[in-house]
Amino acid sequence: MMTPKTKPISKVASALAVSIVLLLSGCASSGDSPSGTPDEVNQIQAQLLGDMPLPAGARIMGTDSLIIGRGDNWVGRVVLNGLQSPTDIYAFFQSEYPKSGWTTVTAVKSKTSILVFTKGERTSTVEINEGSLTGPKSIIIITASPKNANVLAPSKR
Repeated sequence: MMTPKTKPISKVASALAVSIVLLLSGCASSGDSPSGTPDEVNQIQAQLLGDMPLPAGARIMGTDSLIIGRGDNWVGRVVLNGLQSPTDIYAFFQSEYPKSGWTTVTAVKSKTSILVFTKGERTSTVEINEGSLTGPKSIIIITASPKNANVLAPSKR
Protein backbone atom coordinates (compact mmCIF):
# COMPACT_ATOMS: atom_id res chain seq x y z
CA MET A 1 0.00 0.00 0.00
CA MET A 2 1.34 3.38 -1.02
CA THR A 3 0.96 6.49 1.11
CA PRO A 4 0.24 9.84 -0.57
CA LYS A 5 3.68 11.20 0.42
CA THR A 6 5.75 8.52 -1.38
CA LYS A 7 6.34 8.33 -5.11
CA PRO A 8 6.58 5.08 -6.99
CA ILE A 9 10.19 3.96 -7.44
CA SER A 10 9.87 3.95 -11.24
CA LYS A 11 9.01 7.69 -11.33
CA VAL A 12 11.93 8.56 -9.05
CA ALA A 13 14.30 6.42 -11.13
CA SER A 14 13.04 8.03 -14.36
CA ALA A 15 13.50 11.53 -12.98
CA LEU A 16 17.00 10.62 -11.80
CA ALA A 17 17.91 9.15 -15.20
CA VAL A 18 16.68 12.27 -17.02
CA SER A 19 18.70 14.47 -14.64
CA ILE A 20 21.87 12.46 -15.26
CA VAL A 21 21.43 12.58 -19.04
CA LEU A 22 20.95 16.36 -18.95
CA LEU A 23 23.97 16.80 -16.72
CA LEU A 24 26.19 14.64 -18.93
CA SER A 25 25.08 16.32 -22.14
CA GLY A 26 25.92 19.69 -20.61
CA CYS A 27 29.39 18.45 -19.66
CA ALA A 28 30.03 17.02 -23.10
CA SER A 29 29.60 20.38 -24.79
CA SER A 30 31.40 22.47 -22.20
CA GLY A 31 34.90 21.69 -23.53
CA ASP A 32 34.18 22.64 -27.13
CA SER A 33 35.18 25.75 -29.00
CA PRO A 34 34.40 29.16 -27.52
CA SER A 35 30.95 30.41 -28.44
CA GLY A 36 29.74 33.86 -29.42
CA THR A 37 29.97 36.01 -32.51
CA PRO A 38 32.79 35.21 -34.96
CA ASP A 39 34.70 38.29 -33.76
CA GLU A 40 34.35 37.24 -30.11
CA VAL A 41 35.56 33.71 -30.90
CA ASN A 42 38.55 35.09 -32.83
CA GLN A 43 39.46 37.36 -29.89
CA ILE A 44 39.31 34.47 -27.41
CA GLN A 45 41.40 32.23 -29.66
CA ALA A 46 43.94 35.06 -30.19
CA GLN A 47 44.20 35.52 -26.40
CA LEU A 48 44.89 31.80 -26.02
CA LEU A 49 47.26 31.31 -28.95
CA GLY A 50 48.86 34.76 -29.24
CA ASP A 51 51.01 35.25 -32.33
CA MET A 52 49.79 32.14 -34.14
CA PRO A 53 47.33 33.13 -36.86
CA LEU A 54 44.50 30.70 -37.59
CA PRO A 55 42.64 30.04 -40.84
CA ALA A 56 39.29 31.82 -41.16
CA GLY A 57 36.53 29.97 -39.35
CA ALA A 58 38.87 27.49 -37.59
CA ARG A 59 37.50 26.49 -34.17
CA ILE A 60 39.31 25.03 -31.19
CA MET A 61 38.14 21.57 -30.11
CA GLY A 62 38.54 22.05 -26.37
CA THR A 63 38.03 18.42 -25.39
CA ASP A 64 41.01 17.35 -27.56
CA SER A 65 43.32 20.27 -26.74
CA LEU A 66 45.72 20.97 -23.90
CA ILE A 67 46.78 24.61 -23.69
CA ILE A 68 49.11 25.54 -20.84
CA GLY A 69 49.53 29.27 -20.44
CA ARG A 70 48.25 31.78 -22.96
CA GLY A 71 49.29 34.37 -25.46
CA ASP A 72 52.74 34.23 -27.03
CA ASN A 73 54.11 31.78 -24.45
CA TRP A 74 51.59 28.96 -24.39
CA VAL A 75 52.75 25.37 -24.69
CA GLY A 76 50.79 22.23 -25.42
CA ARG A 77 48.57 20.92 -28.16
CA VAL A 78 45.56 22.55 -29.77
CA VAL A 79 43.20 20.71 -32.12
CA LEU A 80 41.14 22.78 -34.54
CA ASN A 81 38.32 22.13 -37.00
CA GLY A 82 39.04 23.82 -40.32
CA LEU A 83 36.45 24.96 -42.85
CA GLN A 84 38.84 24.86 -45.83
CA SER A 85 40.41 21.89 -47.59
CA PRO A 86 43.73 20.52 -46.30
CA THR A 87 45.47 22.05 -49.36
CA ASP A 88 44.07 25.51 -48.58
CA ILE A 89 44.95 25.16 -44.87
CA TYR A 90 48.52 24.14 -45.81
CA ALA A 91 48.84 27.18 -48.09
CA PHE A 92 47.51 29.42 -45.29
CA PHE A 93 50.19 28.29 -42.83
CA GLN A 94 52.93 28.50 -45.49
CA SER A 95 52.06 32.13 -46.23
CA GLU A 96 50.75 33.55 -42.94
CA TYR A 97 53.14 32.18 -40.31
CA PRO A 98 56.21 33.85 -41.88
CA LYS A 99 54.25 37.14 -41.94
CA SER A 100 53.91 36.78 -38.14
CA GLY A 101 57.65 36.28 -37.69
CA TRP A 102 57.74 32.46 -37.78
CA THR A 103 60.53 30.79 -39.78
CA THR A 104 59.73 27.62 -41.71
CA VAL A 105 62.07 24.80 -40.68
CA THR A 106 60.46 22.07 -42.75
CA ALA A 107 57.26 21.48 -44.68
CA VAL A 108 55.92 18.19 -46.02
CA LYS A 109 52.76 18.15 -48.13
CA SER A 110 51.08 14.75 -48.18
CA LYS A 111 47.94 13.00 -46.96
CA THR A 112 49.03 14.10 -43.49
CA SER A 113 50.91 17.37 -43.98
CA ILE A 114 53.46 18.56 -41.44
CA LEU A 115 54.95 22.04 -41.08
CA VAL A 116 57.53 23.01 -38.47
CA PHE A 117 58.18 26.64 -37.55
CA THR A 118 60.41 28.46 -35.09
CA LYS A 119 60.23 31.92 -33.61
CA GLY A 120 62.64 33.10 -30.96
CA GLU A 121 62.92 30.32 -28.42
CA ARG A 122 59.73 28.56 -29.56
CA THR A 123 58.90 25.73 -31.94
CA SER A 124 55.51 25.06 -33.47
CA THR A 125 54.54 21.92 -35.36
CA VAL A 126 51.40 22.02 -37.49
CA GLU A 127 49.77 18.77 -38.63
CA ILE A 128 46.94 18.92 -41.18
CA ASN A 129 44.62 16.00 -41.92
CA GLU A 130 41.44 15.55 -43.94
CA GLY A 131 38.24 15.86 -41.98
CA SER A 132 35.25 13.57 -42.19
CA LEU A 133 32.40 13.60 -44.70
CA THR A 134 29.93 14.96 -42.15
CA GLY A 135 32.35 17.08 -40.10
CA PRO A 136 34.96 19.74 -40.76
CA LYS A 137 36.94 19.67 -44.01
CA SER A 138 40.26 19.65 -42.12
CA ILE A 139 41.63 18.74 -38.72
CA ILE A 140 44.56 20.90 -37.65
CA ILE A 141 46.83 19.99 -34.74
CA ILE A 142 49.27 22.63 -33.51
CA THR A 143 51.89 21.67 -30.95
CA ALA A 144 53.92 24.43 -29.31
CA SER A 145 56.98 24.03 -27.10
CA PRO A 146 60.22 25.74 -26.13
CA LYS A 147 62.80 25.33 -28.92
CA ASN A 148 65.59 23.79 -26.88
CA ALA A 149 63.69 22.00 -24.17
CA ASN A 150 65.99 19.68 -22.25
CA VAL A 151 65.18 16.16 -23.35
CA LEU A 152 66.93 13.46 -21.43
CA ALA A 153 67.49 10.08 -22.97
CA PRO A 154 66.58 7.15 -20.75
CA SER A 155 69.60 5.83 -18.91
CA LYS A 156 70.88 2.35 -19.68
CA ARG A 157 70.92 -0.04 -16.76
